[in-house]
Amino acid sequence: MLAERLDFLQGRKGLLVLGIPRGGVVVAAEVARALDAPLDVFIARKLGAPHNPELAVGAVASSGEVVFDEPLIAALGVPYSYLEAEIKQQQAEIQRRMKTYRGDRPPPDFKDRTVILTDDGVATGATMRAAIQALKATELRELIIALPVGPPDTVQELADMVDRMVCLHTPAFFWAVGGFYMDFSQTTDAEVIQLLQGSQG
Repeated sequence: MLAERLDFLQGRKGLLVLGIPRGGVVVAAEVARALDAPLDVFIARKLGAPHNPELAVGAVASSGEVVFDEPLIAALGVPYSYLEAEIKQQQAEIQRRMKTYRGDRPPPDFKDRTVILTDDGVATGATMRAAIQALKATELRELIIALPVGPPDTVQELADMVDRMVCLHTPAFFWAVGGFYMDFSQTTDAEVIQLLQGSQG
């Protein structure tokens, strides 16, 4: 369904589809296949709140870009020492994943390209914001966000940061990304590697 909404990009020169691992790569693979475009990964990780790792108080991208949810950090009283340790932990996981997914293959060249960045959905949008900021620092021509689902306020906030936003579903009553999938089982590293095989950015 998402690929159909992106059909206007069919045949666009310099097109590149990026998925945020792991779940986003499954979505990105379908989009890339439909548009006959190269597929790659862009790694960003959320910074989990103390005692609640699923609640994002920020995010870090593979380029080193870090974003914080300052109001949430203040409301929870999250100490700087915790954030520092969490950033280091997530950066180590990013490096592990880059080695696992890319091996010795260099990252794609973004110069003058139309980039579609996707994930399996957004909640707070922290991870996607970090990825957007990192990609906007490159010399890409156009940045398009493509999402299956996200809450209206988050989707609008992200849309204001990019050239174009395509989101299939923005329910007013949003509880979690997984709640909008019939099958939201964990995607494995092996599945990500399999999807990336034969795709060159």
